[in-house]
Amino acid sequence: MNRDLALPCAHPFEGPPAILDCPGIRATVDGSAMVAWVETRISEVACAYPITSSQTMGQAFQAEVAAGKHNLWGRPLTFLEPESEHSAQSACEGAALAGARVTNFTSGQGLILMKEVLYVLSGKRLPMVLHVGSRALTSHALNVHCGHDDVMGVADAGWGMLFARHVQDVGDLALVARRVSEETGIPFMVVQDGFLTTHTLETCLLPEPDLMRDFVGDPRSKIENLFDPERPLLTGPVQNQDAYMKGKIAQRDFYAGAADRIRAAMRDLGERTGRELDLVVTHRMDDAEYAIVALGTAYETATVAADYLRGARGLKVGCLHLTSFRPFPGPDIARRLGHLKGVAVLERLDTPLAESNALTAEVKAALADAASGHPEFPRIESVPPVFSAAAGLGGRDIRVSDLIAAVERIVHPGRPRFFTLGIPHPLNAEPTERPVIRPRGAFSLRGHSVGGWGSITTNKILASVVGELFDLHVQAYPKYGSEKKGLPTSYFLTLAQEPIRTHQEPEVVDFVAVHDPSTLLGPDPFTGLLPGGWAFIQSPLTDPAEIAASLPSVIRGRLRDLGATLIAIDASRIARELAPRPDLQRRMQGIVLLGALLRVLPFRNRGMTTNQLLEAVSPALQKFFGRRGGDVVRANVEAVRRGLEQTLLVPLKEGPRT
Repeated sequence: MNRDLALPCAHPFEGPPAILDCPGIRATVDGSAMVAWVETRISEVACAYPITSSQTMGQAFQAEVAAGKHNLWGRPLTFLEPESEHSAQSACEGAALAGARVTNFTSGQGLILMKEVLYVLSGKRLPMVLHVGSRALTSHALNVHCGHDDVMGVADAGWGMLFARHVQDVGDLALVARRVSEETGIPFMVVQDGFLTTHTLETCLLPEPDLMRDFVGDPRSKIENLFDPERPLLTGPVQNQDAYMKGKIAQRDFYAGAADRIRAAMRDLGERTGRELDLVVTHRMDDAEYAIVALGTAYETATVAADYLRGARGLKVGCLHLTSFRPFPGPDIARRLGHLKGVAVLERLDTPLAESNALTAEVKAALADAASGHPEFPRIESVPPVFSAAAGLGGRDIRVSDLIAAVERIVHPGRPRFFTLGIPHPLNAEPTERPVIRPRGAFSLRGHSVGGWGSITTNKILASVVGELFDLHVQAYPKYGSEKKGLPTSYFLTLAQEPIRTHQEPEVVDFVAVHDPSTLLGPDPFTGLLPGGWAFIQSPLTDPAEIAASLPSVIRGRLRDLGATLIAIDASRIARELAPRPDLQRRMQGIVLLGALLRVLPFRNRGMTTNQLLEAVSPALQKFFGRRGGDVVRANVEAVRRGLEQTLLVPLKEGPRT
């Protein structure tokens, strides 16, 4: 993380430079790290119970508590981990009642388990911010990856709900939610897609401490202590028929101005940072005839599909993202969608017994209010056809080609208005083309490894080091399930000269790393490798000809046909020789790849020597391994050096069949 670099811009890394008070601190972090960056500086208390995919948020907060961290007002942080998510949220209620600035982190079943308490916090008008890594709920099977059925399951609890498109949004919305929550007494959730944002590293701008301190203010001046014995107050009484309804309906007055408060906070933050936010964010909607509506990361992928369809087919497609799901911006939705020829709403859930899935039902209601003459809505002549797509459930890829299929469905009506994307099913909308769209100057890597070998950490280091070393935009993320350790995993890294908007597995890659040799015996690990690309394998052999002969002939032929360059090294031996502790041997194998990759990257045309590269890499290794001691850091630096110097070039000539 480089705290000295800052890029002022109208939106993260987009638009003309501007002179701004707080443009941000350039960094490569994931959504969980962004939460920790903000909350350990502005909050006082976190009460949380670990659950994938929000677990890393709590771990990061807890680590800062253990290190004696104080917030921006010099007060020590407190972390409490009770026995369940329900208890964690109850502890948050107590902290908020006592006047503390409190936060929590949860996901999936954890969010549903605490639902009972969510109503209590909103009913008592207790300010707090809950960070959610949205996750598919366990139903017919367990899944730890992205879905929106958890957050839609609590959408009626009286909380504000803001959805992040990417890592940058996570930090900015955390500040907006905190300020508005304490101004209105409405508790807020900031929702980011599980794994697709929580565990995906991106190039972004961290909010400066001075900005955060001024924007949200000292909690002592913002939050009232309702547990003050000098001023006793009864909260949460029993109310019978004569009183309960009056109290419930009276709360509407508190919610009435929430949308305006959010807009004002977003506008203030945008004026300070140059990063534009609004309740509804759009892409190319000014002249659009068709639109894709989405929440979270799917929106960014949709913008790529829209740009492609405009250029390749002349279709006027736009995109709309609901940053604010609660309060729901009905008039804004009607204003932007009411004149269109067709709308496709993407949903990461499926509720077959409902009239429509959650977001689709809200969009339809907003359009119906506008068409029926609701005085607070713009007048529209008729409701456009609204199609609903179930896509991306359980973390399944939503690809650009899938979104092309969604647009084709609304451009050529007459087929069912509910459809799926990306699965073999009678309701699936099949794409008619599968374009490969890459950001400018892209270099993509896919790695095949085993859980526990350190390759996921390696990918984080690669992203941090290479992105900052060569001033590139980064997107890096892992792919594994709840059964990760000891089983196959993969990871992906893309470097580019412009922001990376697609949130999907790269369909083509420039470099494939095979850490686990048994991968060569299964499905082709080099699928998608571009002609002239690079391949890396772990091998105990030291003779390049013997390494080539040891490969299955079909793999050797495949790489030869692609004109690929094959490199190899015995990362296992190097790790055994260098690891200060036996438990680090497997994890250090991935670090050797960093050296091998630095040797062959096309960005190395800046004439950096081996020593200069190692000097640039060392701070990142210190960041990741410093808590393990100086011996571990030095061993990892040496592992990178050996990767740079000892990687072998393997000839792919015709050889004996194996």
